[in-house]
Amino acid sequence: MRAIRHDDARLVWDETSAIPGPGAHEVRLKVAWAGINRADLMQRAGHYPPPPGASPVLGLEVSGTITELGDDVRGLSVGQPVCALLAGGGYAEEVVVDAHQVLPLPEGFTLREAAALPEVFATAWLNLFMEGALGAGDRVLLHAGASGVGTAAIQLCRAFGYPCFVTVGSDAKLAACRELGADAGWNRHEGSFVDAVQRWGGADMILDPVGASYLADNQRVLNEDGRLVVIGMMGGRQAELDMGRMLMKRQRLIGSTLRARPPEAKGRILAALAEHVWPRLVSGELRPLIDRTWPIEDAETAHDHVRADANTGKVLLEVSGA
Repeated sequence: MRAIRHDDARLVWDETSAIPGPGAHEVRLKVAWAGINRADLMQRAGHYPPPPGASPVLGLEVSGTITELGDDVRGLSVGQPVCALLAGGGYAEEVVVDAHQVLPLPEGFTLREAAALPEVFATAWLNLFMEGALGAGDRVLLHAGASGVGTAAIQLCRAFGYPCFVTVGSDAKLAACRELGADAGWNRHEGSFVDAVQRWGGADMILDPVGASYLADNQRVLNEDGRLVVIGMMGGRQAELDMGRMLMKRQRLIGSTLRARPPEAKGRILAALAEHVWPRLVSGELRPLIDRTWPIEDAETAHDHVRADANTGKVLLEVSGA
């Protein structure tokens, strides 16, 4: 089997040992496409190690075809095209994953399109609706609005009736987010977003992959009873929290990760996607936004593209195609 390995900090497509299994509750997939996430870049830099027992190979989402079923797996079949949420191992020809973390493709979707779904829509759904507890009348601030998670979250906000404000890195990205359904936005290169968000009416829920460098400004724009859900640390891991503002406005600070959750918990998130998101993908109300694709052999170039913040939507790696 071939997989991506590190070689003097470079990504190299090379032969590696075969994967054992699957276990009783697992399936083996022939990988067609793998999605790139910023978590992959963080893992390369040593800031986001895989959970215990997970593959050290990069890759948190794939699409592919089932080639083998564990003895206790029900509802899936050999030869079935699926997409999967992983704890690691996606940059490879094959992956073994718990069946809870596998979903059939939305009707009419290709394997290429489906590879752009699992991580971003699971992350967006988890943090908007389960952790962020969106309710009637809530207004949402989405940082990194043009990212894969951001573009999924914009569409979910639009589909379920929650106005959203985005911060992005360019006017072109702002225009793309407005086209997807964002109500308003701000180019972060023009300074702090605080005044613009306050003029918009503030935020009842904030989805933030930036972390420390945005904490103070997030608190300033977060309304009473607001929820700040932090899902990343692109802007650092330590910052000063204004406890007085938090208490007086009854603000809640929530840390959230998806990768380390057990398969059953991930299965509950994917079940919600199957119920609420998959039908809207089939109808065309929601869509995966794919920025660019590269062959798996060019993973280093694809990572450079994401590292440069050049993408709007998902970047994919073609493993076996389809």
